[in-house]
Amino acid sequence: MAKDRVIALDLDEEAPLSEPQQAYFDKCVEKLGMVPNVLRAYAFNPDKLDAFTAMYNDLMLADSALSKLEREMIAVVVSSVNRCFYCLTAHGAAVRQLSGNPELGELMVMNYRAADLTPRERAMLDFAWKLTESPEAVDEPDRQALRDAGFSDRDIWDIAAVAGFFNMSNRVAIATDMRPNAEYHGMARG
Repeated sequence: MAKDRVIALDLDEEAPLSEPQQAYFDKCVEKLGMVPNVLRAYAFNPDKLDAFTAMYNDLMLADSALSKLEREMIAVVVSSVNRCFYCLTAHGAAVRQLSGNPELGELMVMNYRAADLTPRERAMLDFAWKLTESPEAVDEPDRQALRDAGFSDRDIWDIAAVAGFFNMSNRVAIATDMRPNAEYHGMARG
């Protein structure tokens, strides 16, 4: 197995990028020092790449009452339930970086319940965990617990949307044996 392999599927990884897609990849290199392998994996099909990046950017970067750190924490907790190596590695690094706390990133990956969380964060992550592990059991008391922690109904939508997106992403990453960029392993460790 090649060391720089992105996924286990033999897809056409040489599909030409559009100008906006190339600009997006160039921006990733500028900001991160690399093109995340998840983007390289989707690059075999320009329409799928655009759909993925549009949804990711909307959920993770657009205006929301949820901070970028909170959204990354949701991504890691969902990925922890699903045991998604790619997303635990990539988004664990993001939690370390955004929080300035390497230990928090590791706790999110291993067991968020052991972390020193605010009641708001704990309620949010408990909801994301339950929505991932047993979605059929989510009901009004779960939504009310979020409201009681200070979340609006719009915030609950955002929490659910981020959790839902990462459940989908986890399954694609796991099914294709997507591998995280090596750079993620050493990011923001202190």
